Amino acid sequence: MQVEEFGGGLVQAGGSLTLSCSASGRAFALSAVAWFRQAPGKEREFVAGITYTGGYTNYSDSVEGRFTISRDSEWERNTVYLQMTSLKSEDEADYYCGARTGTLVYRNVKMYDYWGQGTQVTVSS
Repeated sequence: MQVEEFGGGLVQAGGSLTLSCSASGRAFALSAVAWFRQAPGKEREFVAGITYTGGYTNYSDSVEGRFTISRDSEWERNTVYLQMTSLKSEDEADYYCGARTGTLVYRNVKMYDYWGQGTQVTVSS
């Protein structure tokens, strides 16, 4: 499974940005997917996760109410989105999409088997 992220860039504080994560094949469509982020010198941390049905989502406290994770219903190339609003300087990081076969979302980075290359989000003040 080759996971790819898109959509990073430079945004002003208070602005919005949407990241995308996709992979070809039904395996990804049947995977729980989560977004993580990693700032320089820090560990990779959980941001948001979604089950393969899209029926359950989970967010870290730091983004709850500002970020929204969703996914479309395409089987052959499923896409998971992370809509980020009211961005703050502390949201600046490399964002990674992780996928795991199975129905559950975990906050532990070790529970994810497939990763994209990451996309950088820069927030200017």
